[in-house]
Amino acid sequence: MEETQLLQKIDAFVEANQENILRDLAALIRVPSVEGTPEPGAPFGPGPKEALKTALAIADSMGLATRDCEGYMGYAEVRGASEKQIATITHLDVVPEGNGWTGKPFELARREGYILGRGVADDKGPAVLTLYAAKFFAELGEPLPYTLRILLGANEETGMKDVDYYLEHYPMPAFCFTPDAEFPVCYGEKGGFSGWLVSAPTAGNLVAFEGGVARNVVPDRAFALVKADAAALRDTENVKVTDEGNGVARIAGFGKGGHAASPKGTVNAIALVVNYLLDNALCSKDEERALKMLRTFHAETDGSSIGIDARDELFDPLTCVGGVIKWEDGKLRQSFDIRFPTSTTVDTLRASLEKFAASNGGTLEAGDGRPPFYVDPKAPVIQVLIDTYNEVTGKQAVPFTMGGGTYARHFASAVSFGMEEPGAAVPTWVGPMHGPDEGVREGLLWEALKIYILAISRLMKLKF
Repeated sequence: MEETQLLQKIDAFVEANQENILRDLAALIRVPSVEGTPEPGAPFGPGPKEALKTALAIADSMGLATRDCEGYMGYAEVRGASEKQIATITHLDVVPEGNGWTGKPFELARREGYILGRGVADDKGPAVLTLYAAKFFAELGEPLPYTLRILLGANEETGMKDVDYYLEHYPMPAFCFTPDAEFPVCYGEKGGFSGWLVSAPTAGNLVAFEGGVARNVVPDRAFALVKADAAALRDTENVKVTDEGNGVARIAGFGKGGHAASPKGTVNAIALVVNYLLDNALCSKDEERALKMLRTFHAETDGSSIGIDARDELFDPLTCVGGVIKWEDGKLRQSFDIRFPTSTTVDTLRASLEKFAASNGGTLEAGDGRPPFYVDPKAPVIQVLIDTYNEVTGKQAVPFTMGGGTYARHFASAVSFGMEEPGAAVPTWVGPMHGPDEGVREGLLWEALKIYILAISRLMKLKF
């Protein structure tokens, strides 16, 4: 089929399926697919399992061949002449709803050309689009040279153990793209390092300290309970004081949340509470030492305040975010999420953080670490994707790298490909990925679907 005729069919398909796409996305949004307690057949808990079941039922209704991969992942496919696969991969799990929503996070809402709900952008919206891309080729009826496999993950937000399992038990695709980032095409991802800074045991005035919903989210809410006279304390722009009774004051911070990979413009609520406690001398000497460690840690999101800042020519500078704080057994436990370029390593970061923690009487509990990942931006697959994006949008965009971590780094040949619009102006009531009122422009869904179908058609013509 000539591409002019193909484009006409794509446009007609997108137009005819808009309401169906929103219907199916609404069904997925209704599932609160946050990781939970493992169960038989549901290694990441009942929420992700239910989302996977829902998505596969949608694919079944389209006539696609489907498989549940033991609850870790699932897939739908259009079989081609070759067993080699061109694949897409999205995820159905989401971060917790968090605070600050003006509507119901697990109900799809439509407002002035936008849709809102947890997962509409990250990553249930893209998941539905990839299923409809497969539906297009199934209905087209022309044999594909390669098998088109639509992978659906269930553990992207909290470890990517789903894709690890999948690649141990199922074949590696010849090429894969994941719509779990921004357009146009991301050919590289920063390295990552996470864990906990833990203070020495303290005693004094602190009764509790809690904040954050996930390590990879800048927290917009945090609070501490401290033995103090609430009447003697004053609210600030971002901190509110209330009397809890029995000589205990509640110090609550209200920040601005966002994704840990892009902390610019966010306000960390944990830092607000830490600074208030110190500025008002509300804690003992032991507690002050622990809080000063956290104040230094939170002072900059580029790691410069603790001596780990780094940059190179491929990536934006290092980012460092504390997403969750806990008060346990008299110790403050502060999570950290670091995204780093090629000019540093996990070992270097670990050594620096161990030294920083020790100098403040604390310890480091190191977690996962991964090196930066990137592919040649001149590779034919990337040229197909960037050319398709620019032709459909009329833009002159170029491939880029980012701090976010996606499934792409797990595959031999993979990139991330949309669907967020970089720099797009949106109403103030539309929230970002991982934030309250997570939203996406409806028109972006239809444009992205066209891009994905056309790109898959062109990828099918490459030699793998």
